[in-house]
Amino acid sequence: MSPANAPRLRRRLLDWYERQRRRLPWRETRDPYRIWVSEVMLQQTQVNTALPYYRRFLRQFPTLRKLAVADLGEVLKLWEGLGYYARARNLHRAAGMLAACCGGRIPDRWDGFRALPGVGDYIAAAVLSIAFDRPHAVVDGNVKRVLARLLAMAAPANQAASHKVFQAEADYLLDRRRPGDFNQAMMELGALVCTPRSPNCPICPLIRFCAAHRGGTVAHYPRRVASRPVPEVEVAVGVVFKNGRVLITQRPEQGLLGGLWEFPGGKLRKNESPAAACVRELKEEVNLDVAIEKPLAQVRHAYSHLRIHLHVFCCRCTAGRVRLNGPADHRWVRIAEFDRFAFPRANHKFIPLLKQCAAGGKTTRGGKRSA
Repeated sequence: MSPANAPRLRRRLLDWYERQRRRLPWRETRDPYRIWVSEVMLQQTQVNTALPYYRRFLRQFPTLRKLAVADLGEVLKLWEGLGYYARARNLHRAAGMLAACCGGRIPDRWDGFRALPGVGDYIAAAVLSIAFDRPHAVVDGNVKRVLARLLAMAAPANQAASHKVFQAEADYLLDRRRPGDFNQAMMELGALVCTPRSPNCPICPLIRFCAAHRGGTVAHYPRRVASRPVPEVEVAVGVVFKNGRVLITQRPEQGLLGGLWEFPGGKLRKNESPAAACVRELKEEVNLDVAIEKPLAQVRHAYSHLRIHLHVFCCRCTAGRVRLNGPADHRWVRIAEFDRFAFPRANHKFIPLLKQCAAGGKTTRGGKRSA
């Protein structure tokens, strides 16, 4: 991008943004806390998915101080279904740190804000530019796609080593007088016009600057390196009934789905049947001997880095007292109490069938639920 074209590009993009931007609640405020919450939720999540969560979250925790004193379980319950739960845990932890040491004030400089749990370069640039007008350029998937086409960039967008190349171009183009608006305009252009498939080039405000459009190669960008196949893991899960209650266990706070509640179980060993794995895992994980009453469901669910195939069984406890080996906590609860706890989405795919199992109703053998 030539020095002569950059100012014109900035003006055209900002004029377009003023006319075409979506009216979103986090764009109607300069409150850094509310902007921060929105940016955390929008990481790896589409706007339409995040919107109801954002509204519910801020109704419950309208200020950083309210979030700081909240129970983590309450925070995770409001986050339930949004995924990537480390985002919620880190936001809660950061709020507690700021409430304890800074009077609840959010740092307005890079080093202070970037040092908080869960705050990476993207979150720091987004919040500081939008809330405080700090001149930091954001680089997310939308921005990479716009830059790759605009500049016909050869760097693969999904390769970590390429990030500094995209960051350098974003830094150069940033309008330092209106960094927050410019960053949002770049992301909005990628979301609404310069989309992954079938970009609407005729209405793009930057069409005259776009190298890929001039060369007729828009479909070739952004370039990507082939990713590895996502592995699938077979898991056996036991829904253990005892005296009208069901055993649930809590995952350790750190790691995948940290702090959420689930039904005990684990991975199948080589050549092991799902039923045998269920009995073994329950003995190893919670020290219970169980008898399998019936299969409840099979569930397939995809995460970003793996797929899981859950084999779910209704079980009866025959001996033992709960002693945990792995889970952080446990509860014996009635099915009607499930709404008090945050469960992974995969569990929600079979929870509706538990009433049938609890009542001894007819359950289809090997019933399947998939993502």
